[in-house]
Amino acid sequence: MKKFRVLVLMHQDLMPPEKLNGLDWKQATWRTEYNVIQTLKALGHDVFPLGVLSDLGVIRYAVDTFKPHIAFNLLEEFDGVAVFDQNVVSYLELLKLGYTGCGPRGLMIARDKALTKKILTFHRIDTPKFIVLEKNHKIQKPKNLNFPLIIKSLTEESSTGISQASIVRDEGKFLERVKFIHEKVGTDCIAESFIEGRELYVSIIGNSKLTVFPIWEMVFKSTPEDMEKIATSKVKINPEYRKKYGIDTQEAKDLSPEMIRKIQHVCKRAFKLLDLEGYARMDLRLTPDGKVFIIEANPNPDISKDEDFAYSAKESGLSYKDLISKILTLGYSKKPDHF
Repeated sequence: MKKFRVLVLMHQDLMPPEKLNGLDWKQATWRTEYNVIQTLKALGHDVFPLGVLSDLGVIRYAVDTFKPHIAFNLLEEFDGVAVFDQNVVSYLELLKLGYTGCGPRGLMIARDKALTKKILTFHRIDTPKFIVLEKNHKIQKPKNLNFPLIIKSLTEESSTGISQASIVRDEGKFLERVKFIHEKVGTDCIAESFIEGRELYVSIIGNSKLTVFPIWEMVFKSTPEDMEKIATSKVKINPEYRKKYGIDTQEAKDLSPEMIRKIQHVCKRAFKLLDLEGYARMDLRLTPDGKVFIIEANPNPDISKDEDFAYSAKESGLSYKDLISKILTLGYSKKPDHF
């Protein structure tokens, strides 16, 4: 493989140390950034890590001085705003610098959960019914949207603002949770039908030709009967909580070959319909009667060594080194001719 000068873009607060000095990367907030940087170096690339906060000028300066062949994009926000990550990618295009992962169009569509659902619904892909509740507007549940509902931020990711209280089953809890998203999370809100069933994750890599990795599932081994089986913020960030309630992810078991093909097909369709590129993870719910609902599309998901995307890739025979190399190659190969 050709050796590249790689500009690795990450949030300024997630810049990993050059040496661990006894630190455990698995417990660090910057573990993904560390894994990617170290793997790129092990592959023989010349790596320039760059922390970005709210100034595009640092990117321009790094491009002018380091003269990278490609940017490895690990940014999930800009200036504290999640949806601004698409603007950073647009800026890279203006600089004529290739980059890994999804383009601005796919990021814009997928970050807007309502727009994603509208596109999927138009193309007859099952997704939960929903309503958007904007800040500073009257809060009212439409009569054709039945309980139970799940209340989420319209644009935030990584289960931000999601807790056991996010599942609401009456009018009072509905109003209470919508106000919580508006006031505490600070974004518009989406209320959608809560789909009872198995929680599945499907990792996909590719630009025009797509590869689907083995289907992953979140399992709840020892959760109480009255506990909602959802991926809350606490599930995402608290290993002790996961251990206490037996919450884990693993390759999905007991799926028939026909069901696997059905899930892979619908996820590939959604990937292309939403203009995604590079790599993404689809979050699904599989009902007891075999209906597949796409809940969310996640472009540029977490690619830490100890996260589901890498585990799923490994199960398909792709080592972590090969995964990072594949993501880099896909980013470089999709550069427009005018770059």
